[in-house]
Amino acid sequence: MKPVYAINGFLESGKTEFICFTLAQPYFQIKGKTLLILCEEGENEYDEELLKKSRTEVERIDGEEDFNPSHLMELEKKHKPERIIIEFNGMWNYKNVKLPWHWKIEQQITTIDGSTFPMYYTNMRSLLAEMIRKSEMIIFNRCDNVRDELNTYKRNIKAVNPTADVIFEDSNGEIDEIFEEDLPYDLNQDTIVLDNTGYGIWYLDSMDHVERYLGKKLQFVAMVLKPDDFPDNYFVPGRMAMTCCADDMAFLGYACEYSGAKELKQKEWVKVTAAVTKEYREDYNGEGPVLHAVNVEKTHAPKEEIISFS
Repeated sequence: MKPVYAINGFLESGKTEFICFTLAQPYFQIKGKTLLILCEEGENEYDEELLKKSRTEVERIDGEEDFNPSHLMELEKKHKPERIIIEFNGMWNYKNVKLPWHWKIEQQITTIDGSTFPMYYTNMRSLLAEMIRKSEMIIFNRCDNVRDELNTYKRNIKAVNPTADVIFEDSNGEIDEIFEEDLPYDLNQDTIVLDNTGYGIWYLDSMDHVERYLGKKLQFVAMVLKPDDFPDNYFVPGRMAMTCCADDMAFLGYACEYSGAKELKQKEWVKVTAAVTKEYREDYNGEGPVLHAVNVEKTHAPKEEIISFS
């Protein structure tokens, strides 16, 4: 079977940039030719040096009627490639695609310009749906000015293809965004109980989305940290975390007001039930999450004392 990589998207959605990036990666510098079939011509062109280095031959198909098994097999016989990349025309209906019987789609990716997505979603939804329906990965680029809309964009995609990986990128690269529906706990519970995984995600998420937790109660097991400059009625319940290796450890916790904080011992383990507020603190250099303990009780250390983000 001949492996095929299909890259979908409307004109100027970032298909060419994605393919160029892929061709330039060391893992793609493999034996044999690559046949790159271009079904439309955008503003960005392929660098001849990159094509030569990656042993990529380019063929253009201008008309949808010419994108058929017979013509595709002619191109294969001409170049004898080991793999095929198709930069598909977004205005052609992907539902009508027919490939030679021995061509197998190894991966299908759809690129989307985040700044124009609402227009295409509203006016060309059927064409867009056919592109993303069987795509393993959906890449939204140029998301710098639409970050507040990304949650809605992801829901739109998941409604068509629930299993797709959805990636958002801005001018600095991939956006490390945690969406509410991806949280491993239910924000509507009376008390949100955080396990090891939940604690780490809550800590990171509350940095950017503290409004999700305001007025809500959390319960988690934590180690007591009592900084020297803290008032007697405050402590920091938290967990040690390993972000990539044993040498990269950090204590993750937020200030917590508790009337009995003075009696707590450094590094002892407690189960904390607390409400979340947003307040100014000098150690935050601004506003941030502050906990107000409803209950603190001593407990045993968890089986896994260190949480990991690796």
